[in-house]
Amino acid sequence: MTDFAHDAAAVQAATDRLLTAVTPLDDAAAARPSRLPGWTRGHILAHLARNADAIVNLLTWARTGQETLMYANDEARNADIARDANRPMLVHLDDLRTSAFRFNSAAAALPKDRWDYVVAMRNAVTERAARLPFRRLIEVELHHVDLDIGYELTDLPADFVQREVEFLTSGKFAGHADVPALTLTVPGGHTWHTGRTGEEPTTVEGTPVALLGWLTGRSDGSDLTANAPLPTLPPLG
Repeated sequence: MTDFAHDAAAVQAATDRLLTAVTPLDDAAAARPSRLPGWTRGHILAHLARNADAIVNLLTWARTGQETLMYANDEARNADIARDANRPMLVHLDDLRTSAFRFNSAAAALPKDRWDYVVAMRNAVTERAARLPFRRLIEVELHHVDLDIGYELTDLPADFVQREVEFLTSGKFAGHADVPALTLTVPGGHTWHTGRTGEEPTTVEGTPVALLGWLTGRSDGSDLTANAPLPTLPPLG
């Protein structure tokens, strides 16, 4: 069950952890490669700031009922990230802090009776306003790992890991034509079913963190066990 206030608070805590971690970085460190192909750490920091503003746009849309898109278009989104990636670290930090403040303010301003309002994200994805803080939490937590500054998948909060696996298996990959049927199992714990329907599933077992790493393309799945070769999953858009 979605808890808007809980998720908004989790975003603030995750952002505080991120800011604490990146504050010591200098300009040279920000310019080094991240774990995302083709992106420096500066690209990730720029993306995180602009994504905060994009979610603010959606929260504003939900509150007012007036369409406010995340980004003007994908080209503008990508151009903003490229433009801001090479800024001095102090500018990155200021942008991260001020964009986080705008997100916190927009979340606090959304009344409960607007949580069920549906907005359009990128790639024709629709979402209830109640889920927007969790969408932001995904960005902050996973991209903190992508920065390659000591925060690993194993450092992610257990509650977040569990919810993100559930989110992916019930949404992104559920019924996806390019994802074979999968049964994902935590030994002695949860089981999730996802992928194409009407076929014999591949059974994949591992810890929630190991499953999350594989599902999000942040690990090769070598720490998982399966009854067949692991399929290649489509990238997260």
